[in-house]
Amino acid sequence: MRIDFHLNVIVEISVMEGDSVTLNCDLTEIKDNDVIQWFGNENTLIAEIHKRADRFTVYDDVLDGRFRDRLKLDNQTGSLTITNTTTEHTVFYYLIFTSRLSSKSFRVSVYARLPVPVISRDCSSSSSSSSSCSLVCSSVVNVSHVTLSWYKGISVLSSISASDLSISLSLPLEVEYQDKNTYSCVLNNPISNQTTHLDINTLCHTCAGI
Repeated sequence: MRIDFHLNVIVEISVMEGDSVTLNCDLTEIKDNDVIQWFGNENTLIAEIHKRADRFTVYDDVLDGRFRDRLKLDNQTGSLTITNTTTEHTVFYYLIFTSRLSSKSFRVSVYARLPVPVISRDCSSSSSSSSSCSLVCSSVVNVSHVTLSWYKGISVLSSISASDLSISLSLPLEVEYQDKNTYSCVLNNPISNQTTHLDINTLCHTCAGI
């Protein structure tokens, strides 16, 4: 028998790795006849509520145990909280009110915490001269869905992006020794960033013979 659900709302949520995320039912109180089911990856049951039977159950061993000890049901509102999130929790979640013939979808994106980018002097660069020096900014670990950029003041000079964990990011910059402008290297993803400011006087005099 096919049951058609309605009121399918899609909610977009972005959080940092390690944070908690709450998927709201938008209820103030669960009624006696309410049956609520939560699915991860669209078709895997991860939690359910049968109010009349007073059953509030989480199935945290499914999907290779990625939800183990991380699922919490609100016994009053039916909302589901995922604690201590990791990037593995970036999936599509689905809520079904069986008793109300309605549903709600959540697209959750969990982003890895960003490292501080590192600026170093490139002493091997052939482009360095007596009046300028070559620098390189890089990420210290590989993270996904990030952009590395050089800024001059508030203007972007250059940038490079990657979504593949196997790709390491680095970006060169050539500056004059007497340059008085403010430069910074920024590593960012859609919800956060890390910035390192360039100290020309320190880094441009670190190579042997200069």
